[in-house]
This record gives sequence, structure tokens and C-alpha cells, in this order.
Amino acid sequence: MAEAFIVEAVRAPVGRRAGGLAAVHPADLGAHVLAALMDRADADPAAVDDVIFGCVDAVGPQAGDIARTCWLAAGLPEEVPGVTVDRQCGSSQQAVHFAAQAVLSGTADLVVAGGVQNMSQIPIAYAMSAAEPLGFDSGPFAGSTGWTLRYGDAEVSQFAGAEMIARDWDLSREEMEAYAYESHRRAIRAIDEGRFEREIVPYEGVAADEGPRRDTSPEKMAALPPLRDGGRLTAALAAQISDGAAALLVASERAVRDHGLTPRARVHHVSARGEDPIRMLSAPIPATAHALRRTGMTIDDMDVVEINEAFASVVLAWLKETGADPARTNPNGGAIALGHPLGATGAVLMTKLLHELERTGGRYGLQTMCEGGGQANVTIIERI
Repeated sequence: MAEAFIVEAVRAPVGRRAGGLAAVHPADLGAHVLAALMDRADADPAAVDDVIFGCVDAVGPQAGDIARTCWLAAGLPEEVPGVTVDRQCGSSQQAVHFAAQAVLSGTADLVVAGGVQNMSQIPIAYAMSAAEPLGFDSGPFAGSTGWTLRYGDAEVSQFAGAEMIARDWDLSREEMEAYAYESHRRAIRAIDEGRFEREIVPYEGVAADEGPRRDTSPEKMAALPPLRDGGRLTAALAAQISDGAAALLVASERAVRDHGLTPRARVHHVSARGEDPIRMLSAPIPATAHALRRTGMTIDDMDVVEINEAFASVVLAWLKETGADPARTNPNGGAIALGHPLGATGAVLMTKLLHELERTGGRYGLQTMCEGGGQANVTIIERI
């Protein structure tokens, strides 16, 4: 049976909004991790079959197939193509899936997967507002007869979805604030102990993730106003707007042999599932159940879990439903503390997952994230 191996994984530090990476062109940020990836893997870049990058809101400097632009901006061979994918927040996790599937199918031997996003330059709502001069409403669903017949005029919003999850799983604001505070605490510990140093490629003086707030406290979180009138969620309970990039090299057995590469993990499982697009953010729950059924594994088999902290309610509901060990889940903090550069986050989490398995000696790791449209990807890797 064919195998897909992760040979190398690197990421840039995650910059906070208007922080140290804010002025960096997305192509240059992506080029930075691609050059480092190929250098660390000591692989022939001309042997790469494809470059697959995730990016959300691919407009302005992120338009024009940013995967291809990043590769060329890195000075890498022109004969290697690139393609950009959008599965919303899971875009670069999906890029890893496509890379692994290409290798498993035998149609490719060496594929680069990753993602890039500069949210300081391209705000999350920019792509929708940019369409207004063309006569389109701001929302992607407005005006669709089929959508309206199926879902009516229900609000489609990540904020509404996060509040629905808090309500449906009876999660109190205090419970979510305790989780968010712990995310910052774990992230700060990881930075102070140098846990991220091996995976991060510093960029022009920015050497560490900028998001964690050392001065935060439960009292400060409790004083924040809710994001919505009468709601339970506040800014402290949501992922931070961020800038970042990450890249992984996925190889076949033949590529490993022919290029003298050293595999670090095996891609054990890839899948994606969908559910209610209005509640939107709860899809990691059925997606995880699906992945475990397909593999015959249990959540207790996972030594490390990375689930994107889009909102505290997302992770807490997932923990309740799966029975996962909170100590093994986001052990070095998550997006609430470290940031969420949308199209890059999937590859950032995969890079973190691989390195944490190596640091702790764990065998299996699971990654999942909620995505626009009520979707979620699940990846299980096995450390070698």
C-alpha cells in the first residue's frame, strides 16, 4: 500500500494585527517559508511536482494564485506549478490533504503544501465589501434563490455560530474565559521554554509569535463587553486576527528513497465532513467521529490534538462530545493566544502537531478545525 510521509514542516512566527509582519507582502512571507522548507529538507526543488497553498480572501496582494507567486518569489524553479485552494479556515489543512492524496494515488512523488495570509493588509470582510461596486450585496448568499429556499434569511456568521454553540452546549462565559486564559498561559510557557524555536523561521527580526498576552488576567477578560447584546462571547474568547505562513513537504516512498530524505511522520488519515452551515462551527464534532470510525481508532489513541480555537465555545463543545483529554488538546495554546491567520492556520497547526509529537515522544496526533459553510477537516498523523 502506498504511503505519504511528512519530511519537513516549518512556519513563520504568527504576527498580530498591525504587528511585525503587517507590512510584509504575502508573496514574500510565503516565499520565506518555502525557501526555508526546501533548504531544511535538503531536497531538489526541481523535483517538486506541485505547490498547493491555502489562502482565504485571495484578493489584492493575495490574488493571482498566491501559491505560484510565493514559489517564484522564493527564487525556486519556474517549471514547478502552484495552485491555491480555499476551504475557508481549513484551506492549508486541505492543501496538506490534497498533497497526501496526490502522493497516495501515485500521481505525484513530492508535493509542497502550506498556506499564507496577511490579515493586516486584507481584513476578513474585504473580499465581500470589494464586490459592492459591482452591484453585489455584501454577503455571498444574498440573492441566491436556492439558498433562501433552504435556509431562509437566517444569519450566516461565525459570531452567531459561536453563540449558538455556547447555548446548545450550555457553556458559560466563565467556563470559556477560564479556557481562554489557559490558552494564553500554555502559549507563554511554550514560548518561554523554546518549544516553537525549531519550527519557526524568523522573519526580519520577528522571531516569536506575537499574540500571547502576558498581561491578561481573568479579571480583565471578565470586564470586556460581549460581542453581541446579551451574548456570552467576547473578544477574549475569539481567535486573534493575524498574519502568517507555513509549509510542509509531503513525499512518497519512492521520493524518500530516490532523494535520500528522512520521513518524520506518516499521514495516517485525511477526511472532511460537513453539517449545519448556520451553526457553522460545530462540524469538527461529527468530522472527528467520522475519522475515528474510518480508522478504527479512539480519541484516547491520540497523544496530541490540535483543534483550532476559532472561539472557546468550539473547543469546549468538541471536548464535551469527544471525551478528549484537555491536557493533550492544544498543549501549547491555540489561536485565542497565538492567532489565526486564516488560510495559513491549517499548516501552522500541522507544523505544531508534528513538532509536539517529536518533543513528547507521542505516536499519533489529530488535527481538526471548523470552517466556513459548516465544514471541518480531520488529519491523523503517525510520528516515525
